[in-house]
Amino acid sequence: MKKLLIILIFIIALPSVAQQSISLEECYTLVTANYPLAKQEQLLDAQNKLDKAIISTSKLPQFSLDAQATYQSDVIEIPIPNANIEPLNKDQYRATLSVNQLIYNGGLTDASLNLKSAQLKTKQKQLEVSLYQLKQQINQLYFSVLLVQESELLLNAKRTQLESKLKEVKSGIKYGVVLPSSDKVLEAELLKISQQSQELLSNKIALIETLSSLIFQPLDIYTQFQNPLVETQLNTELKRPELDLFQYKKQEIENSESLIAKQNSPKLLGFATGGYGNPGLNMLDNSFQPFYTVGVKLNWIVFDWNSNKKQRESLAVNKDILDTETEIFTLNTNIELNQQQKEINKIESFIASDLEIISLRKEVLKSADSQLKNGVITSSAYITELTNLFEDENTLVRHRVQLQLAKANYNVIKGQ
Repeated sequence: MKKLLIILIFIIALPSVAQQSISLEECYTLVTANYPLAKQEQLLDAQNKLDKAIISTSKLPQFSLDAQATYQSDVIEIPIPNANIEPLNKDQYRATLSVNQLIYNGGLTDASLNLKSAQLKTKQKQLEVSLYQLKQQINQLYFSVLLVQESELLLNAKRTQLESKLKEVKSGIKYGVVLPSSDKVLEAELLKISQQSQELLSNKIALIETLSSLIFQPLDIYTQFQNPLVETQLNTELKRPELDLFQYKKQEIENSESLIAKQNSPKLLGFATGGYGNPGLNMLDNSFQPFYTVGVKLNWIVFDWNSNKKQRESLAVNKDILDTETEIFTLNTNIELNQQQKEINKIESFIASDLEIISLRKEVLKSADSQLKNGVITSSAYITELTNLFEDENTLVRHRVQLQLAKANYNVIKGQ
């Protein structure tokens, strides 16, 4: 019998031991790590390495193989009598292997590599911004679940109180102190509470499933959502990733300017060509001969109708546009912070009023409880006062959760 009792206690205690718990910060971390968009960071890095490898090949020797066979209607003839110089064949053949080696290009390759690095930073920061914007969605879902949890606790407390009162009323009916059918009113109210509980459970399941899908973490109705104590630092210093993104975009433009400036730099290449053909380099030798040429080549765009200069001026305008966008973003964010702070102040004043109202409601309910026991009022009147207290307590819970949500949103808006 003792062994059976121990087993039963273990089975009952097991769910509470294995009960999952999660916090708001963990949700932030999970959505940042598991959201499909986060996978792009590795893809961007891999793509950037490939792009850089392609650019770096410009420093390596470039090989090309050419072969051709032609037939021409006429060939060069030497008009010297009795020279016995054999004319060229009208069918000619040539195969060549050429090697080109970049010697100097004014730092164009390095500038291209720097631009790719700047572009990678910009894309990664844009990815961070997109993931950061999910935080407010996480806040809304998380605190909605908390509100349902608190509402469930209040509803259960109301049910317990009504069940206790129902026993008292039935006892009063038995001894003729309370009017008959008073217990029916309480039983009807208990049925309403069961309906409300079902509705809360349905809402809770929907919210948890949505949050679970967003953070890619299995959650259920038994998961304990920790109630965070959110603190806010009321200052105007913004730490949003969007501000870093604007700076990275400016750095990208600066690297583009550097690249464009080097595009017209002189380029020096070394080359070598080896081949086999008929004729070779000696046009008077009408036979298959090997041949080769080596040399250097300079390419320099001296005048481009100011195209290069205008491209850099266009990029400079883009930098000014970015400065304007940064200013607008900062202004709008500070306005949003100010509005959120006013929302926090408003809810805090509501909570102070809620506490006063609940204190008064408890006094009224205490009086109604005594009157019901003595048969002075009906069960309906008692339920009215109990419901009033329950609704006001529910309002307090809602305001407290809303306050935490407002503070969490304030921190997200500020970038804290």
